[in-house]
Amino acid sequence: MVWDPQQYLKFSGHRLRPAVDLLMRIPDFAVHTIADLGAGAGNVTKLIKERWPSADVTGVEGSAEMVAAGRKAAPDVEWVHEDLGQWHPAQQYDLIYSNAALHWLPNHAALFPLLMDRVASGGMLAVQMPRNFTAPSHVLIGETALNGPWRSKVAHLVTPPPVEGPAFYHDLLSSLSQNIDIWETEYLQVLEGENPVKEWTKGTWLTRYLDVLQGEEKAAFEAAYGERVAKAYPKNAAGQTLFPFRRLFIVAQRRS
Repeated sequence: MVWDPQQYLKFSGHRLRPAVDLLMRIPDFAVHTIADLGAGAGNVTKLIKERWPSADVTGVEGSAEMVAAGRKAAPDVEWVHEDLGQWHPAQQYDLIYSNAALHWLPNHAALFPLLMDRVASGGMLAVQMPRNFTAPSHVLIGETALNGPWRSKVAHLVTPPPVEGPAFYHDLLSSLSQNIDIWETEYLQVLEGENPVKEWTKGTWLTRYLDVLQGEEKAAFEAAYGERVAKAYPKNAAGQTLFPFRRLFIVAQRRS
């Protein structure tokens, strides 16, 4: 995928809120080393560094465009341009933080224990992932993919939701954790502008479909999805679009 930091940050306030909610649920403890996985454009990584200014913070990001933006936003952070699926650090970290990134990786049953293994004894794993994949915003992407002349090119992208329910992650991590807190929040996001849900998904989940297509076909796919999603999320009397969005949070402390 080719990430567009400007498109992603169109809704930066709404995207930042769950990241801050996760950050604020991490208890105070001695933190010397931090890895921010999927650090994106660096707006959250900057907040992490501000909370623990004496810690060594590493931002790991697979998009060169996002890394370039992150280095500008948080120049006092070490930036690593690396696919998260290939991240195998030699060291352990006091805190591994990941906001809206791990849903892009497969096989969570193996991934999350591996991540906890990279957390130092008594350290924390803090994760937020979207769990909105059964909402119209995301279901209609798949519907559009399977009902158009582009089907042969994008049908393979229509897959089951990548994030499991809270109990799945509790079962994975509870035996490895001395404290574990898992919860979900559904944010009622009030969006402005023309077809804002399309613009929202265009910054994330829709991108992987559009990247496969070219020219007029790409524009036609976006228009077809845009028509569907605009009907699913009509504007209210004030001209606003209400977009409920569910997210899953995990804060787990590794056993000492």
